[in-house]
Formats: sequence, structure tokens, C-alpha cells
Amino acid sequence: MEKFEIKPIGYIESDFKEKFGIPRQSGRAPSVISKIIFYPEYRNDDALREIDGFSHLWIIFDFSKAHKDGWAPLVRPPRLGGNKKVGVFASRSPFRPNNIGLSSVKLERVEKTENLGSVLIVSGADLLDQTPVYDIKPYLPFTDCHFDAKGGYASEQESYKLKVELIPELDLLLSQDKIDALKECLEDDPRPSYQDDGKEYGLTFAGVNVRFIVNDGVLKVISANKI
Repeated sequence: MEKFEIKPIGYIESDFKEKFGIPRQSGRAPSVISKIIFYPEYRNDDALREIDGFSHLWIIFDFSKAHKDGWAPLVRPPRLGGNKKVGVFASRSPFRPNNIGLSSVKLERVEKTENLGSVLIVSGADLLDQTPVYDIKPYLPFTDCHFDAKGGYASEQESYKLKVELIPELDLLLSQDKIDALKECLEDDPRPSYQDDGKEYGLTFAGVNVRFIVNDGVLKVISANKI
């Protein structure tokens, strides 16, 4: 079998410095703002010509923190409680034969910078900071959106959200747009699905460590500290 190499064209800059707390799918936290920064050899404005005519983009990226030797045909989706196994190709697990991910994001604008060239500002990304990006393609609503599509077992969690109670201290640590994004991430319930209520967790977002507990569908932030 012939092998070939693909190289990253750039990387993601986001407020997620660790995997825990990242939304489970793109678009689940639409207020999250990220940047796509190109490596020098790809900082050519001709490559972005007409991109601002599209509202959304597909991002093809590397699950860079999920690399391991070998692969398994079955995985345990966390939203199924971590107990039920499904086929890896019937999942969006990062643990795949090739650790390639696909996310749909909203293009907010193209921002020209002095040192980094043109940077793409996107919203709704579910990507770890420094994630390598392999490619970018425009989202085409007349072909990419299928209104009769079925979501399989994932549809059971489509409307799942927690009620979130924040604390006033966050106003001193984060801007309002960051607070809105954090709240959306917490509503998506970052905990492993097999965990019981009452356990304390910590999530790091935009340089702030947020501690919280969940009981009866309500997530309460109990502390927040700059790190």
C-alpha cells in the first residue's frame, strides 16, 4: 500500500488549553471564538480569495492528543455512558486508524495582521489550542445540509443541556463574551457521562480555572481563579 504524508497548513488558537471541557461537537458552544493561523509558507492571501463569501467552513484537523499505536474497531462514546460499544466508523471518537477530525465552524471574519498574515476568526469550534489544521473547505448549504438525515444513537443527546449557575467572581476575571462562551461549554456538560452527581470538577477556560458540581441537572460553579 502506497503511503503519503500530509502536512499541517496552520493551527488553532483557542481558549481551551486542555481537553476537558471542550464542547463535544462543533456548534454546541457558538460563542466560543477561535483563530486559524497559517504557517508562513501558506500565508498567501490568494489562497483565501473569495473565502469571505462563505458563512461557514469545514476544518480538517489532527486529533494531536489522541495518537497511539494501533487502533480498535469498537469505541465507547461517552454520551452513551461509557458502557455501550459502537463501531469506530459509526462514531466521532478521536481514537481512529487515522487521527483526523472534521468540524464545521462559522467564519466571523478574515483579520489581517502584521506578523501572522491573514488570520481566520471563527466561532463554534470544538478544538484544543494549538491543534494542527490540515485543510479548510467551504461549507455548501445546498449539498452539505441534508434535512432528512438521521442521527442514529447521537440524536438521543441532541437537546441535552444542563442548567448553569455562575458566580459573580467571574465578572472580575473574564469579559462578558468569554463568560457567555464558558456558560455554553458548561451547559454541554463536560463531565464523563458515567460519573454520578455531587463530584467536584475543574475546567480551565481562557486562563481561568472554574470548579463546579452537578446535582439534579443543575451545574453550580463554586469557585473561579486566574491561573
